[in-house]
Amino acid sequence: MTYRALSIAARVLGPVSLLLVALLMLLTPAGTRAQSYASGQPVWPAFEGWEKNDDGSFTFLFGYMNDNWAEEIDVPIGPGNSFEPGVPDRGQPTHFLPRRNRFIFRVRVPADFGTKEMIWTLTTQGKTQKVFASLRIDSLIENIDIMSETGALGAGVSNPEIRADKPPELTIEGGKTRTAKVGEPLALVVTVKDDGVPRARSQTQPPPTPAASARIREAMMSPPYRPTVNKAVGLHQSWFVYRGAGKVTFDPAQVKVWEDTRIGANSPWAPFWTPPPLMPDGKYTTRVTFDAPGTYVLRARADDGALTGDDELTVTVTR
Repeated sequence: MTYRALSIAARVLGPVSLLLVALLMLLTPAGTRAQSYASGQPVWPAFEGWEKNDDGSFTFLFGYMNDNWAEEIDVPIGPGNSFEPGVPDRGQPTHFLPRRNRFIFRVRVPADFGTKEMIWTLTTQGKTQKVFASLRIDSLIENIDIMSETGALGAGVSNPEIRADKPPELTIEGGKTRTAKVGEPLALVVTVKDDGVPRARSQTQPPPTPAASARIREAMMSPPYRPTVNKAVGLHQSWFVYRGAGKVTFDPAQVKVWEDTRIGANSPWAPFWTPPPLMPDGKYTTRVTFDAPGTYVLRARADDGALTGDDELTVTVTR
């Protein structure tokens, strides 16, 4: 159980019950805990659910789980990263960030899709995984489900304000294609608009002692014990690599878009993280540098903690 989970337990169960929980954890053999890995493990494709569109069509939502905490894996479009039936390239990523990445891309299907299935096949570390998307009624999702799954809402938590939240709007300035040279920074500018919902919450819990931090940090390297994690809300903007195999460096360092739950991580899922100050004019400037030639797809994301808005930029890098 993480420090945050213990804190929640303290509020829900009270100090006496919390002591019993803590003692039970101490008596649990370390060997029974789930293992975590820095590298060498596969990526699992995930079907997150489907949405109904105003024109009668439907949209499938996909994500993935990279079992590694550090290794980022590249799989080009082809037999190892493809959709069927039909066109193998449905806009899926080819660069896979660590850990859980939910609701990463959408695939629209026609109103008459019916009972058919769409299959995403992904091969990593020598292992082939498939996920099957369909219009099963129990897979229908709405914004409130996305907020809950990403950790912006606690179990059973909702209110009229959060239900009315709209995704932030993000626009990349200067066109959707660029050229750059290896080692030379390229300036990227985006404009972000948002409705101000949900409002950022300050994290009032005092930080743990250095000794406790070391133990907590070790515990946080383990996969989460719960199906969802807690996420701090508040508007922020990030760039990340969506396609492209070379090393890419962003300046300033970007808020992570994957569920890094470790203390000190620049991640809205990390304990004590708070969103950076907002830009008064809504414009965010980032410099990106590439260490190898190639074609890269960079994704810009505006995240209010509950919902996200994305845009993409293709950069051709030469020597």
